[in-house]
Amino acid sequence: MKLFLDTANINEIREIAAWGILDGVTTNPSLMAREKGDYRTILKEICTVVKGPVSAEVMDLDESGMMREARDLSTVSEHIVIKIPCTAAGLVATKSLVGDGIRVNMTLVFSPNQALLAAKAGATYVSPFVGRLDDAGNPGVPIVKEIIDIYRTFEFKTRIIFASVRHPEHVRQAALIGSHIATIPYKIFTQLIRHPLTDIGIERFIKDWQNR
Repeated sequence: MKLFLDTANINEIREIAAWGILDGVTTNPSLMAREKGDYRTILKEICTVVKGPVSAEVMDLDESGMMREARDLSTVSEHIVIKIPCTAAGLVATKSLVGDGIRVNMTLVFSPNQALLAAKAGATYVSPFVGRLDDAGNPGVPIVKEIIDIYRTFEFKTRIIFASVRHPEHVRQAALIGSHIATIPYKIFTQLIRHPLTDIGIERFIKDWQNR
């Protein structure tokens, strides 16, 4: 399973990238709003650090606006993937953009039916929001599992991004059900590497060595 970092903060990206396990980055308007600087400049800097898929979301809601903005953002770097919301206009824009060789991450997906339409439109990635489904009382993991089953049955090439990760358990579940990718907030990344028994083990090893 590939691991993406869900942030627009360049310091967080540099830190996790230094671990040698980072495959890509996803951003969204909310994450970008927290950072200072020009949108394109931030994206370009992220791409120089990651050198993998970097999702940048369009702000327009009609298909012509989406396509215009997507084509502009795609010139920032070869690594840019355009995030398009799962709407009728988004499907139209996705079909056109993919035809032009621009990769699309269809976002704000909450059902297998939406994921099916995204794949039919040719989206490179689809992002079901597991945490938000959980928050609404509709468990997200079974939804992603159904999407995985549908994609395998019909051999869709669209890659599934397990999104809206709320805790380390979500990452484990994503791996177990076979999600292609999980996009993980910085805080959760730092939690993944920690375990109290690891800390205790290190402490004991050091103490034993010092008492040698």
